[in-house]
Amino acid sequence: MSAPRLLIISYSPIASDARVLKQVRRLAGEYELHTVGYGPAPEGVAGHVRVPDEFAIWRYDRSAVVVRRYSSAYWGNRAIAFAADALSDTEWDVVLANDVDAVGLALSLKPTSGVHADLHEYAPRQKEDVAQWRRFVAPFIRWMCREFVTKASSVTTVGQGIADEYAREFGIRAGVVTNAAPYADLTATPVGSPLRLVHSGAALRDRNITAILDAVEATRSDVELSLYLTPNDPVFLDEVRDRAAASDRITLHDPVPYDELSATLNAHDVGIHILPPVNFNNRWALPNKFFDYVQARLGVIIGPSPEMARVLTEHGFGAVAGGFAAVDLTAVLDGLTPASVAGWKQGSDASAPELSGEAQVEAWADAIARLVGGRA
Repeated sequence: MSAPRLLIISYSPIASDARVLKQVRRLAGEYELHTVGYGPAPEGVAGHVRVPDEFAIWRYDRSAVVVRRYSSAYWGNRAIAFAADALSDTEWDVVLANDVDAVGLALSLKPTSGVHADLHEYAPRQKEDVAQWRRFVAPFIRWMCREFVTKASSVTTVGQGIADEYAREFGIRAGVVTNAAPYADLTATPVGSPLRLVHSGAALRDRNITAILDAVEATRSDVELSLYLTPNDPVFLDEVRDRAAASDRITLHDPVPYDELSATLNAHDVGIHILPPVNFNNRWALPNKFFDYVQARLGVIIGPSPEMARVLTEHGFGAVAGGFAAVDLTAVLDGLTPASVAGWKQGSDASAPELSGEAQVEAWADAIARLVGGRA
């Protein structure tokens, strides 16, 4: 008996998309797995439709969106139209659609056992801090949610707060698959002197990195900070580089490949992520780097972001600052002791298996299996 045919659609470069790669790696052994997305085929798939890079998914016809001809805007999108044409004579048992843009296409393929939608954020409020986006794009995305996502056989998203909002606004019942990092076979290292703080991720102004720098310079505690930043905003990265060069507490390192990140972070003591709630998704964020710090067996300091705070408090591997400003982080840093940090690191070590990506991806496997078994 042949394996069920499963199609994964993601308008992203799948071979480097951490969340979608987890789907591919978990499901490839059980299904005849094909993919649609940008860039080369990910390893282990039976087939791949490569969407041309110049067909950017965000390039919907502006005039059609403004006058709310949403169906025309959706099906006229070059990335969607290209994939629809490439898949026109195909048959599938299940389609796994990543993000709202892919769900309409997935439904149009009429897979025999249904469509599973995986929503990587709360799409209708993705850029709500931008007035033009809020006025024109948000209503279009809400239309996609009502028109397409509500018709998916099953849905998952990245956190409980976002799942609750999909339920409140659209009646969509979504399970949760977090952006947990792969399990790393590491142990907590002894606490250093000075205490070794670290922040990794994108060099972007809205990530509040300047507040981390200010807090590290201001604290009475004996600390040093290492930064591993990708050059998303070269101008801002140069500003950070100048700050680091002028400080005896701050070191800016080159970014490291993701496969090396856990081992690199493991040499530190505390990971810091103070993400201001500038929009809905930031407020409810439960990001990769939070789980990266856990897999690296670090203590973790965060701002009062509800989802991160819930997980951190439940597992006891760090502290929640009273706010998102430098002064709030300084207050936490001033209270650090080697003993408290050692306890946090042991908390991360104990939590790492449960909070690993391997544990989380079983929710996708279960959802697809239910569809194939006709139990959606």
